[in-house]
Amino acid sequence: MTTYWGHGGLYETWVDFLRRWSAEEEVSPGTLPPLTQEDFPGETWTRLAGHLGTALDARLTTWASRLTEALLAASDEFSAGRALAQARTGLGTVRAVAGHPGLPESTRTRFTELVEAQITDLQRQLERQLDELAAANGTDQRWVEQRRRTFRDNPLTAVRPTATDPWARAQGQERPRRRVITD
Repeated sequence: MTTYWGHGGLYETWVDFLRRWSAEEEVSPGTLPPLTQEDFPGETWTRLAGHLGTALDARLTTWASRLTEALLAASDEFSAGRALAQARTGLGTVRAVAGHPGLPESTRTRFTELVEAQITDLQRQLERQLDELAAANGTDQRWVEQRRRTFRDNPLTAVRPTATDPWARAQGQERPRRRVITD
């Protein structure tokens, strides 16, 4: 077991990163040292998991608020689709921290599953809100169905490709089809 007292060390490096990252400071998870189960006693792992959970929750809460604001401001389905696509991009860093290769596999698995469950839950909430709007008198049903299609065509649960330009042609591959929205 590696122990560091009062002068940094593995635990403090991770906790400092998580605090700064949750506050949306520019920090890179690539600089984090790898951790093994033997690095800390059980109660220290519990505290570190608490910091990780708090940081992920803070980032997801901020992300969800921004997505909600963007969807409310969307004047058309193209804008709503763009907001959803940008939201998926924002999830990349959350997924990267939850599944950081420097964490023990059991910790990575647990937190990755928690993050994915929250993303899936938000997708369901968005569709439930549309169901409630559809049931309300005076709501334009055509708009509701268009927005439902936008949510389903641009799910938050989709993982973005790692290529820098998904529309660029790779050798021997066709470009993905673009969705055309018409009124």
